Amino acid sequence: LADDEKRKIYDQFGADGLKQQVWGGQGFDWSRFTHADDVEDIFGADFFQSVFGRSGGLGGTLFEDFFGGGTVGRRRGPAPGRDARVDLEVALEDVARGGRKEVTVQYPMTCPACRGTGAEGERLVTCPTCGGRGQMSSSQRQGYSQFITITTCPKCNGRGQWPERPCRRCSGQGRIEEKRTIAVEIPEGVPDGVQLRIPGRGLAGDAGAPPGDLYVAIHVRPHHRFARDGDDLVLELPISFADAALGTEVEVPTMDGASRLRIPAGVQTHTTLRLRGKGLPRFQGHGRGDQLVRVTVMTPTRLSSEERRLLEQLRRLRGDETSPRGPFDRFRSP
Repeated sequence: LADDEKRKIYDQFGADGLKQQVWGGQGFDWSRFTHADDVEDIFGADFFQSVFGRSGGLGGTLFEDFFGGGTVGRRRGPAPGRDARVDLEVALEDVARGGRKEVTVQYPMTCPACRGTGAEGERLVTCPTCGGRGQMSSSQRQGYSQFITITTCPKCNGRGQWPERPCRRCSGQGRIEEKRTIAVEIPEGVPDGVQLRIPGRGLAGDAGAPPGDLYVAIHVRPHHRFARDGDDLVLELPISFADAALGTEVEVPTMDGASRLRIPAGVQTHTTLRLRGKGLPRFQGHGRGDQLVRVTVMTPTRLSSEERRLLEQLRRLRGDETSPRGPFDRFRSP
């Protein structure tokens, strides 16, 4: 009240008049404070009761005494279930064509008998252990300090309510440990390591709260014939020295069956030939990748006398063209 103007209002109208002038006639409405729940999450509603001797968290009489206006209170709802994760190994053919696979999981799921409420019927009563707060608090004073410990109620697991007649199947827990087979749709072209989300197939929530989600991590098995490079497939193709020199046409395997491929004359080893549109479908896109055929020219390790004679004759016919040239050949005298 060091402010002369406010002191004058206080002297004339009292505290109510000053409060009306400062807060616009309605008093301070603590419910408009957007971080009230955050403060209560940190300290807990029981903190204010034990320290100030009153209840209500950040609402109730504590802040009304200071600011007036409305109160704030929040009942904690049941916690939703956590997400689960499972690994699924698929073949490259599954990636190429898509399809459906099944995974078997086992973890706490919502009890089908009581739909997660834990009650035999519909009636839930206030937990007698925590009085409906879902938390238990204890305080210990050491000198001028007071230490407060807040724990989840062991009776209701933080729900604040307890079934009048517990469900016989889940013993009032609302969850049961169950093994279940879940169908997983494998999209075409799915990359290795992608996690597919299946909503509502995770761990059960508390007291009928929604379950979490199931994430299926895809692992593509190595293929005996093809390697994968993104949307492309890679095939190693060995050919003979004669086919490499003269060229030929061969039949190569693809994911769609056999396909004809022309080998140009004079092809070198490690040359890559392309079969367009013979790769994998593009994940979440359109079209397909290509199939890359990497040529490897196989040099014979054993020669018959006739083969050796013919190769010697070929070497004489081609002369220096078949001899490897070194980096200093250009400097040699003619």
